[in-house]
Amino acid sequence: MKNNRKFVRRHFTLTELMVVIVILVMLASLSAPMVFRHIRNAKISTAKTQIKLLEQALTDYKLDTGKYPDGDAGLQALVENVDETAKWDGPYLKPAVPKDPWGNDYNYVCPGEHGDFDLSSYGADGVEGGEGENADITNWIEADGE
Repeated sequence: MKNNRKFVRRHFTLTELMVVIVILVMLASLSAPMVFRHIRNAKISTAKTQIKLLEQALTDYKLDTGKYPDGDAGLQALVENVDETAKWDGPYLKPAVPKDPWGNDYNYVCPGEHGDFDLSSYGADGVEGGEGENADITNWIEADGE
């Protein structure tokens, strides 16, 4: 009689698993830097966009009240009538003043050194100055073109 049993393989060998793991690690090491670069660029773009939106809300505030919020009231004046201005017709932002993409408050100075008001984010490190992802993002143009 012939043996009609077929050999059925049910498990991967340790060598096969190790080869797959090595391939996955190599793919991850090649793609991870590109993904993180895109995430950094997206955060910088988000901060620039949020600053533009805050500028628009501040302009709307000025159109209603005749002035920008002072430094004491800050950006919170866009959400609530903190200084009880009679012509306030907000909120100008909903639901709240956003944090920058790194979780820090935007810096607001009024009157500003570069215009009627200065808006800025200190970037990823949260410290004034820096380069790359740590560079400040502002609503004014720096002298060196940044």
